[in-house]
Amino acid sequence: MLDVNFIRENPQKVKEACEKKQVKVDVDKILELDKKKRELMTELEGIKAEQNKISRGNHDESSINKAKELKEKFKSLEPDLKNLETELNSLLVVLPNIPFDDVPVGKDDSENVVLRKVGKTPKFSFASKDYMQLGESLDLIDTERAGKVAGARFGYLKRELPLLEFALVNLVMDTVKKEGFVPVIPPVMLKNEMARGTGYFEAADEKEAYYLPADDMYLAGTAEQPMMAMHANEVLNEKDLPLRYVAFSTCFRRESGSYGKDTKGILRVHQFDKLEMVIFSNKEDSIKEHKLLLSIEEKLMKTLGLPYQVINICTADLGRPAAAKYDIETWLPSENRYRETHSTSNCTDFQTRRLNIRYKDKAGKMQFVHSLNGTAFAIGRILIMILENYQEKDGSVKVPKALQKYCGFKVIKAVK
Repeated sequence: MLDVNFIRENPQKVKEACEKKQVKVDVDKILELDKKKRELMTELEGIKAEQNKISRGNHDESSINKAKELKEKFKSLEPDLKNLETELNSLLVVLPNIPFDDVPVGKDDSENVVLRKVGKTPKFSFASKDYMQLGESLDLIDTERAGKVAGARFGYLKRELPLLEFALVNLVMDTVKKEGFVPVIPPVMLKNEMARGTGYFEAADEKEAYYLPADDMYLAGTAEQPMMAMHANEVLNEKDLPLRYVAFSTCFRRESGSYGKDTKGILRVHQFDKLEMVIFSNKEDSIKEHKLLLSIEEKLMKTLGLPYQVINICTADLGRPAAAKYDIETWLPSENRYRETHSTSNCTDFQTRRLNIRYKDKAGKMQFVHSLNGTAFAIGRILIMILENYQEKDGSVKVPKALQKYCGFKVIKAVK
């Protein structure tokens, strides 16, 4: 959510942000409602002042009648204020965050900018397999039985694959703890107001979420959501900032916009495990912390030896909460292209304003904390990339050297 004072002082900048992010919101209507709300609040405050003046004076018949008249007037205007606030808030919550000036302007994801490519894409001297062919031949992935149990777009991970998952978790933990990240396993269910506080539940985003109406709760689509809400309605100490967390959780998404090959296998599933980094920073350091998140993501990819490219996300593809965002896309041999595996965003104070997470700066002034998030590993996707990029001619799969000490084996061979 944007600060109303900021909107009032920078209406053109807000309109430009809406245009760049292709979000339709009537900013002029917001300003009109805000003006009416402030005028009505002034009128109500004036009535209260008159009431207080009467209560301190003589209580003659004229004063009593005047007091009754003021009380009725106040009572009649209160619903108008409530209606104005409801209408105003309904528009404020759909406003997007303001993109940073150096974010590339673009109409859709085709105008995202490739910043760099790292690593060599593999050249196979044999007919390579896709990850599902490998997963089935090595008895690692079973989507058929998962479909019987839970329906389409679920999978059983078996044998060496769960051990590789745990190896990835340990690799992340060992890497990020050196940067002061605190490991967390968060709840995967959120109260309605906490879920909405993250800024992902307006427009199409809400359709992606699993909602439990009997409990008025949402299942987390990413650990970022419960981690952001963890400090809701708190005042943090600036001396403790930045607070850095790495959270492991199971995530749930409908993936309703997926089609074709993505609906098969385990690339886009309804349930998956993920390691997410979340940072709470003061406003001066958030850009620096964003660079740290991207550097950690790249360090993890280089450690695994997977070829990837870094993408600077354009304005229309940023999403509502982000002011700046980078993606990492990893090479997927079976599709002869890069696919997204990581994302990292600087959301400035957009989420923390909703969740009321603040700190007192050195001048003693209350400020909203800046929030940042970044994928360490979306486990399923990284397992896919390992299977395809490290496959051998005999149908086996080599294990990246960095994971071998955690999982205890160097190669995944066919079951005899």
